[in-house]
Parts: sequence; C-alpha cells; structure tokens
Amino acid sequence: MGAASTASESETGVTSLSHGGGVGARKPKALRAGSRLAVIAPASPGHREPEERGVAELQRLGFVVERGGSRTSHGYFAASSAERRAELLRALRDPKIDALISLRGGYGSNYLLDDSLAAEIGASSPKCVIGFSDITSLQIFLWQKLGWTSIYGPMVAAGLDAGAGADKGYEEASFRNAIGKTDGAWSMSLQGETLAAGTAEGVLLGGCLTLVATTLGTPWELDTRGAILLIEDRGMKPWQVDRALVHLQQAGKFKDVRGIVLGDFPDCAAPVEGSPTVLDVCERILKPLGIPIVFGAPVGHTARPMLTVPLGARARLSASGAGTLEILEGAVTP
Repeated sequence: MGAASTASESETGVTSLSHGGGVGARKPKALRAGSRLAVIAPASPGHREPEERGVAELQRLGFVVERGGSRTSHGYFAASSAERRAELLRALRDPKIDALISLRGGYGSNYLLDDSLAAEIGASSPKCVIGFSDITSLQIFLWQKLGWTSIYGPMVAAGLDAGAGADKGYEEASFRNAIGKTDGAWSMSLQGETLAAGTAEGVLLGGCLTLVATTLGTPWELDTRGAILLIEDRGMKPWQVDRALVHLQQAGKFKDVRGIVLGDFPDCAAPVEGSPTVLDVCERILKPLGIPIVFGAPVGHTARPMLTVPLGARARLSASGAGTLEILEGAVTP
C-alpha cells in the first residue's frame, strides 16, 4: 500500500486492485432506519430459532429485512454453489436492497469466488456486506478485486440472535457506527491487552485467520501492505495458530503491516497443561515485528459482545493498556 492504487488486468480482463491507504476504495451507502437488508447464506445452513431472533433484532434496530427463498441444504452448505451464488448476485443487483447480511458463517463462501463473479458484479454500486468468519473470503475478494469496503460484524444467527450487550451477542454502538457513520472520528476500546506498545495508522484489513491464510496463492490474495491487520479465529490448538501465523510470515504478509489487532481466540486452550497458549504463540511470533499489537479484542468469534470493525477504512491503533482503535474515515458514504 503506497501512495496510490494500482491496477493490473488478469487474463480474463478482470481488474485486480492493490489499494494505497484507502485511495480508490469503493464505499456503499450508509444504513439508516428503514434501510432494506437482504439475508444471504453464502456458506453453511442456519437454524430456524436463531434466525428468527436475529431477524427480530434487525427489525428492532429499524431495518426492513428481506429473507432468502427456500434453500435445500447440501450437507454443510446452505444450498448448492449455483444457488448460493445466484442468491448473492440477486441481492447485489436488486435496487431495492441496501445491504447484504449473512445468515451465519461455517464453510462454503470460497466456492462462489472466481474472476467471472468479479466481472458479473462489475461496476455495480457497492453495497454493505456484513458478516465475519467464513464471510472473510467474500469480503477479501470484494476488496482485492473490486475495492469494496465491508463490515466485519455480527450475523443474523451469529451475534444478532443473542442481542445487544449479551454474551455471544454484539456491541450495538460499534455496529451502528460502522454501518452508519460516514465521517470516521469514532473509536472503540479493544478490551484486550497490549503485546507491543505504540501507535500506528493504516487501512483496516483481515478477518478470520484461517480464511486470510487461504487467500494465499489465489488471484485475490490479501495485500496487507500498510494495513492495520485484524486476525481472529476459534477452535484452533495453539500449534495450529502457530502454523497459520508462520505461513503468513513466510508469505511476507507481515513485512509492511503497521499494527495488529488480535481476537481473543475462544476454544483454543492448550491441549496439555503448561504447554504454550495462543497468547504465548502470538507474542513469540509477532512481537519481534516491532509494531503495535493488541491481543484479546472481542472481534469475530468471541463469547463477549462482539465489536464491529469497518474493513477498508483508515484507522489508528493505540496499543496501550486495553488498546484503542480509532476509525479515521467511514467505510460508508452519505
């Protein structure tokens, strides 16, 4: 990420973008009371009760919710790849839809991604794409191929279903700010602990560690240069986190990163008492980078009320105490 965006044409004619400090980012319209949100399921199927609770919460927030048509689950997929892709494109093309929010994560968003998808979306006006976990794949694709900002936050049946301020729910203020504030100038306590002190500015990028790593070698591999990098996940043994971080390091993905925000990695306890923890692993691998690092933020997979993070927006990380993330520009436009 230098001073300006650069672009190169792939063999299929689809432009692959490399962003410079937010220059050239394409931002969707801010969401307000009355905005219409389409529920999509690009990955795994959900369950009726959590979905009903999540939809009710969106309605409490003032949004009109459009739910997807009937889906026939294919194993651990919400529907066939063709059906999930068609649902995504319908929501993106429908002028009555203001934003897309995922039902849940799981697995399967990667099946929808190729250069032809970028071509089909093309110059369409950006829309808010809200989600986390497996939705990282789609969010990185939209950023790298089309320059779209997105919202890393609660999903219908994963966060919104539990409610605002609740365990396994979401933090309402950051959610409203991320989807509604157009001028930046808001901040959130990261509620973590500082691994390496300091202050850094950059473009917020990243997401679920496993999915960030699986972009390597694809045409939409995440360009982390100049970024404040968000990394979080769940259910990994410390050695698996170690492997993923070393993979990113060996791929050069930490070389020009300005700062790092780490999640709290639930369900990642060391398998043997006294063996290294995820915190130990992150400190050993990342602290030598000499950049500001905060560990333990309730982002993405967390048992605490989930913070919402605007991906593709410029931010300032202050690594001191519990850590603070200041959003310097909106990820949405008026």
